[in-house]
Amino acid sequence: MMTKASYSLSELNVATPADFVAALGDVLEHAPWAAATAAASRPFASVEALHHALMQAVHDASHEKKLAFIRGHPELAGKTSGPMTDASTAEQGSRGLDRLSEQEFARFARLNQAYRARFGFPFIICVRRHTRDDILREFERRLGNDAPTELATALVEISHIARLRLAAKLGEPA
Repeated sequence: MMTKASYSLSELNVATPADFVAALGDVLEHAPWAAATAAASRPFASVEALHHALMQAVHDASHEKKLAFIRGHPELAGKTSGPMTDASTAEQGSRGLDRLSEQEFARFARLNQAYRARFGFPFIICVRRHTRDDILREFERRLGNDAPTELATALVEISHIARLRLAAKLGEPA
């Protein structure tokens, strides 16, 4: 079974389906099913093609499965959002979301609650592409979106997150 920190595309192209899922099952938050679906599209000519196959699995999922997938993501700076993957913990920590003042935490908590009440899933943003202030501005701006726009935006952000995680798995520059 493949359990190392990084892989080459050629290794992934010839891995057993189980090893492929073991290697990439955490690229998309709590969605090894997406890696299992993408495995059927091998071989991949590029990392971009692999990323596309992972995201295509999500886009092709039923609306209910897509919503369940999005709902499986953690809240930002959320102390009660359930278990976070190691990748999410590291990503949020990279922007100090694990070290907020009480006032900052309260602001995130209010925004998380308002967002979840409005859309039925957590606010998702690729934190590695933003500063903490940018994240807060986006949080407030996106609360004004309608539900279809926000669902599409969440999927775009998930795509950015997955691409960065995939780069790390394949030892590529982000």
